[in-house]
Amino acid sequence: MLALLASGSSRSSSNNKLAESENSAQNSNNMSWGTELWDQNENLAIHTNRGIDALDKFANFLRDRVAIETEYAGKLRRLVKNYQPKKKEEEDNEFTSVQAFRNLLKEVGDLAGQREVVSESLQLQIIAGVTLLSKTLREERKKCLSDGATLQQNLTTQLSSLDRAKRNYEKAYRDSEKAVDSYKRADMDLNLSRAEVERYKNVMTSKIQQSDDAKNEYANQLQKTNNLQQQHYSMLLPSVLNRLQELDEKRTRGFREFIVGAADVESSVAPIIARCMEGIVKAGESINEKEDTFKVIERYQSGFTPPRDIPFEDLSKCDPDSVQDSHYSNSTSNHLTIRGTMSANKLKKRVGIFNIFGSNKNSLTADGQKEDFSDLPPNQRRKKLQAKIAELTQNIAQETKARDGLMKMKIVYEANSSLGNPMTVEGQLNESEHKLEKLKVDLKKYQGFLEKASQVPTATSSPQASRNQLQNGHRTSRHSNGSADDHHDDGDDQPDDAGSLSSSSASPESGLGTSHTSLPGSGQGSANENAIGEDTYYETEVETLNPVGKCRALYPFEASSEGSIPMSEGEELQVIEIDQGDGWTRVRRENNSNGWDEGFVPTSYIEITLYA
Repeated sequence: MLALLASGSSRSSSNNKLAESENSAQNSNNMSWGTELWDQNENLAIHTNRGIDALDKFANFLRDRVAIETEYAGKLRRLVKNYQPKKKEEEDNEFTSVQAFRNLLKEVGDLAGQREVVSESLQLQIIAGVTLLSKTLREERKKCLSDGATLQQNLTTQLSSLDRAKRNYEKAYRDSEKAVDSYKRADMDLNLSRAEVERYKNVMTSKIQQSDDAKNEYANQLQKTNNLQQQHYSMLLPSVLNRLQELDEKRTRGFREFIVGAADVESSVAPIIARCMEGIVKAGESINEKEDTFKVIERYQSGFTPPRDIPFEDLSKCDPDSVQDSHYSNSTSNHLTIRGTMSANKLKKRVGIFNIFGSNKNSLTADGQKEDFSDLPPNQRRKKLQAKIAELTQNIAQETKARDGLMKMKIVYEANSSLGNPMTVEGQLNESEHKLEKLKVDLKKYQGFLEKASQVPTATSSPQASRNQLQNGHRTSRHSNGSADDHHDDGDDQPDDAGSLSSSSASPESGLGTSHTSLPGSGQGSANENAIGEDTYYETEVETLNPVGKCRALYPFEASSEGSIPMSEGEELQVIEIDQGDGWTRVRRENNSNGWDEGFVPTSYIEITLYA
């Protein structure tokens, strides 16, 4: 029961408040400054001035806020810039945590952009509007106060005229009364002559006339004053005061609109800021510790196996010198194995994996690594080579498109000489062909690197052990006549620099990417030279290839590098290996002196007919 009474009383009180607010609104619509505050001109002037000052204060508040927003956005951008990953840290971008942090920086940069939007919108929309409104209100207020002062001056002047007329009337009336009394006394004085009495009468008459005139002037001024005063307080002054009221209401209404507008500016960027927050949350949720762990393994895995147990060395049964050497070998093995596993990025100064691949010491990449990446562990080396091959393949595709475009342009120019001179494209076409041949040679070279890296078995104990094992073994090299012999590597341990792919000739004519001295059947070089300088890419035994077609030389070709053979225009040759994408075709010709000449010629110099 009490709850019902309480709820009923609360509803009644709320209804009463609503009714009171509606009544006050109706009363405020019916009330005006001109009628209610007709005598508060000075207070209204002070009030309107304070109101405009409050508007200016709000504008100053917005300016300070804009400065804070601009400074905040600038500091956020500097923060994002300072924490952007450095160039040396780009290799860590594959980790999800690093990617998440980069996405976080991007979202924070977007947040800074939104704060700049808020700052610019407040400056252009709100502050500019407030400043314009304040200036307009001050001008209107000044005009209203000037009009009010003019009206008050006119009323004051009229009141002064009325007061002056009243004083004149009072004086004239007193003078007339004195003149009447003087005449009466003179008229009763028998000692005065008739002329003197007549003079007093004339003075009396004049004074009475002056009093009547002053009275009429007073009455006239009084009527004018009453009319002006009635018009002043009923029409003129209320009009000015009502204008001040409209001015103040305009200021108040503008205050409301500008506050709401500032909130709208903030609200307009709220969805974007919310999306930035969602992006930050998404970036945090994208972090996968298992994936990062796998990438760490993938990056630093060397491919080596942990060292085997150190065998027991019985000093009574072993030569002390051999024991010392064995101990040194094991120490070196363990050291290299640890380096290959834990700090593969510091192996740039190593001669090469297992020291079995010859390399040119001057053939280094931009980051100081060897051209064939032989200073890296096996797994890392294969990944580097695969990335390099992918890069070269992409470059070849781009250069091929460029060459095809130049060829089409040349064909169009040849068909219609008015469009252009075909010779202007010839130089560019030759340069493109040169670049393309160079890229294909590099591609073949790195494919050879990758093939060798893939064929090398993973070390079972250490690089030094594998090296020693290879030194005690033998490898196969090819004779110039196409046969294969086994050669033991005797002598000191030194890299096979002469046979390295990295030290090969890179000229477009070679097409081989190697510096081996001869091809099978060419009759050039000797077995010993091949044993020393033969590239490991040709270590496997190769059988004599059967021809797959024939070709006719379209242009004469002078062999200027090892591995290529000359030919004359119109000469027919056997094709034993077609172009593998490097721009060179392997051919064979009959030679009366030693049987056959075999080598490479440019594919673009010959016309090929393949056997069915």
